[in-house]
Parts: sequence; structure tokens; C-alpha cells
Amino acid sequence: MSDNFANLRVMVIDDSKTIRRTAETLLKKAGCEVITAVDGFDALAKIADTEPHVIFVDIMMPRLDGYQTCALIKNNSRFKTTPVIMLSSKDGLFDKAKGRIVGSDQYLTKPFSKDELLDAIKELTAEVA
Repeated sequence: MSDNFANLRVMVIDDSKTIRRTAETLLKKAGCEVITAVDGFDALAKIADTEPHVIFVDIMMPRLDGYQTCALIKNNSRFKTTPVIMLSSKDGLFDKAKGRIVGSDQYLTKPFSKDELLDAIKELTAEVA
């Protein structure tokens, strides 16, 4: 897949409005269709309807954290191959390992740059395309 992000549906799950807005703006500029969710429950309700190609999920969220959300997505046979990228303000080895255990495909540390976001998508959608 080239740098063509058109027709790519990306979900951003984060309880921070700033992060959601930043990611949405960057991704839309790249041509993606963006779906946002404020937490895991909100995301799970939207995933079945929107069928995103890539999902970014924040780790620290109320009610259902990023690990639980990722595990629930990956345990669903319809979405187990959907790439999930964890977002965290902590760049810890433990967090990365825990993310891998629940099935995340990649890990980005906040604040992320436009290039980091797009490179992560490129890397993960190249395998699918």
C-alpha cells in the first residue's frame, strides 16, 4: 500500500478530547476516514457498525482501559486481524509487553507526530493489503 490513505477507516479511542482532535485532524489530512470514541464501551459499540481498518486505543481510560478494549476487539473473530495500536503517555517496557499480551500490533508514545501515526498505519496496512 502506498501513501494513499484514502478509503482507510481509522478509529481513535481516547478519553482526551485534545488527543482525539489532534489524531483526527492529522489522519483526515492524510485522507483517512476517522471514527472517534471516548472510551472502550463507546468504541465497542461503534466498531461493529463502522468496521475500521486500523484502531488506535489509549491505555489509560476510565471504565474500560486500553488493554481490556484491545483484548475484547481481538477476541472477536470478526476483528481479530484488525491492527490495534496502543497509545500511551508512558514509554515503559512493561506497558509494551502487556500490550502485546492482549494482542496489540504496535505501541506509540504520546505525544505522537504525524509521521509516527502514518508510519504505524502504513506498516500495519501493508500486511493486510
